[in-house]
Parts: sequence; structure tokens; C-alpha cells
Amino acid sequence: MDLGLQDKPVLVLASSGGLGAAVAKAFAQEGARVALFARNAEALHQRADEIESETGHRPLVIVGDLTHPGDVEIAVEETVVAYGGLYALFNNTGGPPAGGFEDFDDAAWEGAFQLTLMGYVRAIRAALPHFRAGGGGRILNNSSASIKQAIDGLLLSNVFRSGLVGLGKSLAREFGKDQILVNTIGPGRIDTERVAQLDELWAGQKGIDYDAQRTDVEGSIPLGKYGEPEDFARTAVYLCSAANRYVSGQNILVDGAMVGAY
Repeated sequence: MDLGLQDKPVLVLASSGGLGAAVAKAFAQEGARVALFARNAEALHQRADEIESETGHRPLVIVGDLTHPGDVEIAVEETVVAYGGLYALFNNTGGPPAGGFEDFDDAAWEGAFQLTLMGYVRAIRAALPHFRAGGGGRILNNSSASIKQAIDGLLLSNVFRSGLVGLGKSLAREFGKDQILVNTIGPGRIDTERVAQLDELWAGQKGIDYDAQRTDVEGSIPLGKYGEPEDFARTAVYLCSAANRYVSGQNILVDGAMVGAY
């Protein structure tokens, strides 16, 4: 299937590693013109080198912090200036700290709000005029499997990732007339550094070793294994592509059937 992404300009947030880097590479493999954005300049340039080596397409590198409003606006503008427009925005961020209700003060709640929700809002606000000028586009908000089933010990993530569901559904209805498709995607146990860190944390809390923790989790996944970042990226890129003409306002999990549908 031709995804219709050849030379399409796309911006991938938090793309110095993990799921963001995998999505950026998958876009480049389809011939898209990719802009990378994250705080770590060294890691971003390393990702750009890897993507160019594997795909022949050199991404634009933009260094900034998702929680700084001006940085997000600059990322959108630099993408538009470099590539002549914007077709797709993949909103992505690292997760807020793990913990339960009594672990967090007001500052922690505010920090999670700025990171997990407002960064996306500002990116969409900055991108919207360019989508309209180009006759439409795609917005995909990365969230978590917790949008359908809360994850113990990840209270802040559970709360604010769930807010992305309301954001995506509302914007899909509001922006439909502009031919802008908006969806939410939630990874389950995808084998990334973030998931490995959580497994280490939970193994310690249970008093078991890391391998035993992973074995326990794999037993809860009907496909019997963790997903690879590429598994997630393929789904994300399709939802952001021209091949997707009618899927909008949806919340889609990439989790090997770990979370039951409801």
C-alpha cells in the first residue's frame, strides 16, 4: 500500500529515542520529510544520522523543550520554513514520574499537566494555521494503554493521558470541516527504555528480579511478548498518512490485546 507520504512534511516530538525515534524513522522510510524535536541535541543528531543512514533521508533537527511554549512554536515554524508546510504532527512526550496519590504535591501535578497535556495543546495551536493553509492534515496524540485501563503506580500518567482522549475526540469533530484528522494512540508493553525502567521499579516493589517481572507481564499479554517500537510506529504512520482518509476521533491501542476492549 502506498501511504502517500512521499515528500510530506511531518514533525515528530520527543524523537531523540524510544517511540518517537521509531515513528520518525518509519516516516522517513515512507519518503516523508521529517523534523525531529527534543531536548537532547546530541541524541537528536545521533538519531538523524541513523535515519539518514538507513533511509537516505536526512531529518531536520530542532532542539527544544516541550514544556517551554516558545520552543514548541519555534519547532512548528522551523518545520514549515524548511519544508514549505506541515502535513502531520505526531505529539509525543516522556511520561511523568511514577507514584501514587500521596506521593505528589501541587508542583508535581502542575509539572505533569504541562508535560503531558499542555505541550500537545501548544503544538496543535501552532500547527493549526499551517494545516488549514495546506488543505488539511493529520494529528496523532501519543498516550498510553491507561486511556482504557489505569496502570497501578502511574497516577499522573493515568490522569493526564486520559485527558488526551477528550482532546482528540473534541478536535476531530471541531477540525473535521478543515479535513484535519485527529486520533489518539496508546502503546501497551512496547520494549523501550521507559518500559524497562518501569519494569525495574515494579520488580523492586514486588521483591522479584527483572526477568521474572517481564515473564509476569508477558503472561498477561495474549500475544505472549512485548511489542517492538516498529510495531507501534507502523500503526502511527498509517494513521498520519494520506492512506488514512476516514479514521478520526478514535483511540487505538497497540498492545497485543493486553487491555480488553470496552
